[in-house]
Amino acid sequence: MKNYSWKLITAIAVIVISATYVAPTFKEGIWPNKKINLGLDLQGGMNLVLDVQSDVAVEKSLERMSEEVKVLLRRDQIQYDAVKYVKDSKSIEISLKSKADKEKLQESMKKEFGTLKQTNESSQGDAYTLTMAFPAEEIDNIKKMSVDQALETIRNRIDAFGVAEPDIRKHGEKGIIIQLPGIQDAQRAKDLIGKTALLEFKLVEDSGSIDSPPPGTQVLYQNEKDAESGKSSPKPFLIKKQALLSGDTITDARVQIDSQDYNKPHVTITFDKKGSRIFERITGENVQKRLAIILDNKVYSAPVIQDKISGGTARITGNFTLDEAKDLAVVLRAGALPAPVVIQEERLVGPALGADSIRLGVTSALIGLLIVACFMLVYYRLAGLIANIALLVNILVIGAVLAMLGATLTLPGIAGIILTIGIAVDANVLIYERIREELREGKTLRAAVNSGYEIATVTILDANITTLISTIVLFQFGTGPVKGFAVTLTIGVLASMYTAIILTRGIFEMILSNPERKTISI
Repeated sequence: MKNYSWKLITAIAVIVISATYVAPTFKEGIWPNKKINLGLDLQGGMNLVLDVQSDVAVEKSLERMSEEVKVLLRRDQIQYDAVKYVKDSKSIEISLKSKADKEKLQESMKKEFGTLKQTNESSQGDAYTLTMAFPAEEIDNIKKMSVDQALETIRNRIDAFGVAEPDIRKHGEKGIIIQLPGIQDAQRAKDLIGKTALLEFKLVEDSGSIDSPPPGTQVLYQNEKDAESGKSSPKPFLIKKQALLSGDTITDARVQIDSQDYNKPHVTITFDKKGSRIFERITGENVQKRLAIILDNKVYSAPVIQDKISGGTARITGNFTLDEAKDLAVVLRAGALPAPVVIQEERLVGPALGADSIRLGVTSALIGLLIVACFMLVYYRLAGLIANIALLVNILVIGAVLAMLGATLTLPGIAGIILTIGIAVDANVLIYERIREELREGKTLRAAVNSGYEIATVTILDANITTLISTIVLFQFGTGPVKGFAVTLTIGVLASMYTAIILTRGIFEMILSNPERKTISI
């Protein structure tokens, strides 16, 4: 017989390490940050399905480019009548005063805006009109990038919000699924996730009329809260449409308390070098004018610029609660969504339902384990006891690997563990039946055990490798619950191969190391 020591030594090491990882799930252990996290269906929480309005991202890109085209025309001294974004055709129309500037315009457009392609041109007298738009592949790329950016932005917001083990992933071409286990304030989480958070700095137009806004202006509102009644009422502002600075240049946003203003919270934002230069120039050129700070087309404050502001910081004030100020700082740090998101589906899972799922899942696993263990004991006796020891180690290893990886256990994951129980003893059944055949052919006990393990191992590997291929496919292409099932099943299959082939054989070799033993109950 081969030396069994290394097999048992590795088995003891696996058991000890696994126990240290599983222990923190129940109480503080050697690895206090490593524990099995419970999924939404077990812990309760909120499930959201979002739809990213990626068409809006395309429109924003074209609107932004139309403003950049105006800057280009002025820079190159090309006279034009109008530059407008046409929403229906998703294109930019450029009307020149003279056809003589046609070639100069086309050359400048090709150099500066290579992603825009000419779709139409027309002339009337000296006037010349050029129509530019994104090609189909560029539109698809913008849409895809908007979903990816929205996914990352939402993930950053939720991480800053403090939800433990959120599950955030793409769903289809422009959908996002969000699972927030253990969430307490669902409405606050929804507001945080769905806020576009487009921050803009625009000048207030004090000379125009709100009733009939002049061209290039718009009416936006600020929620003004009455100090006595506490009721909010909209206060209108006439705002110039051109944004002088956006939130893209923000590097940090933090909540601070103003001790001189009844301890009211406000948000202090810090710009990068580019934003600092722009903000300093804006405030220097517009002293004694009001600069509106606008978030998602809502005016938060419109202070009068008293002097040029250097240093790269600004302050957003308003009638904030502390939580509102914190959430505003979170979305400003995480960045604006590239396009609005719409909640298509919202589902709340109560903790009572989660507790029932845990109880039923654990109960079914224990019942399955007990039935299998009793069968192995009755049918294979001592060999069955060895298989049951391997089965318990197998379950311990699954728990340890889940804790080690920081994985989230879901109800389908528990189903994967239950299925693993059957798969684990199946390998032992193959080995034991082969040993029985070898004994019936008259081989000695040692020879039968050796032959049984060597021949059955090939079959076990073949069967488990095909199962692993299936679980890899499930993990790659499945959604959350399917992935949870695939993870636990994959871990269980790998653990069962180790316990069935290595651990049980080590125990057999230890038993048969006694030269006087000629039989074994199997």
